[in-house]
Amino acid sequence: MVGDSPVLAGVDGSEQAVVAAEWAAEEADLRGAPLRLLAVGDHPDREEELWEALSQAADGCRAQRPRVEVVEEIRQGAATSELIRCSSGARLLVVGSHGRGRVAETLLGSVSRAVAMHARCPVVVVRDRRRSFTVGPVVVGVDESAPSREALRFAFESASARRANLVALHVWRPVRAEYSWVDAPSGAIWFDLDDAQRSLAGQLDAVRASFPGVEVHSEVRYGHPVDELTSAASHAQLLVVGHRGAGGFERLLLGSVADGVLHHAECPVAVVRGGSG
Repeated sequence: MVGDSPVLAGVDGSEQAVVAAEWAAEEADLRGAPLRLLAVGDHPDREEELWEALSQAADGCRAQRPRVEVVEEIRQGAATSELIRCSSGARLLVVGSHGRGRVAETLLGSVSRAVAMHARCPVVVVRDRRRSFTVGPVVVGVDESAPSREALRFAFESASARRANLVALHVWRPVRAEYSWVDAPSGAIWFDLDDAQRSLAGQLDAVRASFPGVEVHSEVRYGHPVDELTSAASHAQLLVVGHRGAGGFERLLLGSVADGVLHHAECPVAVVRGGSG
């Protein structure tokens, strides 16, 4: 869903949410989209506090990005449920790494992580560090899955909007157990670098023609996906990963890769679910 779909950002009064809202305003400006700021309260008596937080965030966004149409909204309910519900009408949902009060009980263990897992559009989690994310490449993790293809297209779109280079990284490590990345016994699995490079090149070629202005750099690495992706994104504007839904190896991706980079990457992380967007 694109068209006039807004960039949606969750606001709760925390500094992390302000940083996320400002990032969302920049993204809305780059994509020519409206910005929808949403605050969710679990008690009616918090409404005045929420409106104050919402107004402050909106004022900051309008000051920094005057071309962006900003809409403010308050809903009553659970933050996770309302953000996920509203994500069905958004082109992108932006949240802080953690928030205030109940939202901050576990870093990425409640709202941010649940939203990244279940939202109906791509989700960007912005860390709580005030640093520039306006230079450097967009980095995307690529494998041969359908969610990876969705993530790759989203990464191309983001690089094009930001006039940034794209770094496409395929990280290969054999899997022996269903839920953990481990080294395979010697000779158990053969890694063919040429095959991996050809596969990556083929996936890039399938999308590259739609974004002729994006300069692409590709690389195949052998190692732990979280370590390699985090390292590659150390000076990135954005790190993009795919997320598969459930079952077998699919459970591994969110538990190990997406969840890992959400905790360790310093730049904003986009989690693109298969079938979202």
